[in-house]
Amino acid sequence: MRCPVTVRFFHNLEDSNLPVYIIVSYDITDPEGYEGYVPGVLPLLEKHGAEILVADYAAETLEGHSRGVNVVLRFDSEAAARTWYNDADYGPIKQIRLDSSNNTSMVLAKEFTMPSA
Repeated sequence: MRCPVTVRFFHNLEDSNLPVYIIVSYDITDPEGYEGYVPGVLPLLEKHGAEILVADYAAETLEGHSRGVNVVLRFDSEAAARTWYNDADYGPIKQIRLDSSNNTSMVLAKEFTMPSA
């Protein structure tokens, strides 16, 4: 059973036309191996209309475990975000990140809009 507060405040989470955010944090374990990731991923993000809202290598941890890299990407839709993530051209670039980092957390979150009263 869903909590009534959750339903009331998060009713728009099923709207696939809302912007979405990919939030990723990880630790770089092989800086030399990682060198090709950023120049490789930037054109693909541009191709899929992503906006880089945060790219921070020194974020302040308020709770939980700190990570060396923290990134927030904005896409116009869930479909656009998934198309970027599943793009065949991203596969080898993603592998660079996977091979040169650990402790990765990546989530796709939908934009929140306050419900009408």
